[in-house]
Amino acid sequence: MPELRERLLQPFRRDYARWEGVRPIQIATLRLFYFLMAAFVATDAWRGILTHQGPWDPVRAVAVCVWAAYPTLGILGLWQPLRMLPLMLFMVSYKSIWLAAVAFPLWRADALWGTPTGEMTQAFMALPIVLLAIPWGYVWRNFVRPPRLSLP
Repeated sequence: MPELRERLLQPFRRDYARWEGVRPIQIATLRLFYFLMAAFVATDAWRGILTHQGPWDPVRAVAVCVWAAYPTLGILGLWQPLRMLPLMLFMVSYKSIWLAAVAFPLWRADALWGTPTGEMTQAFMALPIVLLAIPWGYVWRNFVRPPRLSLP
């Protein structure tokens, strides 16, 4: 029975040997998100790019190209989930800014639901799950905190 308990808890324990202290469950969840980004966001964006006809609206074209680029790069996250964390941070950043600047004012004015903005808001509402998947301690140690100086 102790072996079973140990095996069940293993994905939730920090793995310093393989993942620099990140829990295996977080690695698996990151890989799931990279896969979902590629499967849904990238395919929709690339379909839009490849089937587009006529001149592009430049601002819309930038958005579609960004939506094609970051999840396509996210495919690398299937193999290197921690190295591709900046893509997850980019996604969290733009969705958070969009929810705060675009959706929230419409929601406060009771003019959000039943609109295209409301539909996009629903797609972005999974953001808290993504926030839980990100290993914030690793982000702090590797992207935020200044490197420690080694003395001679």
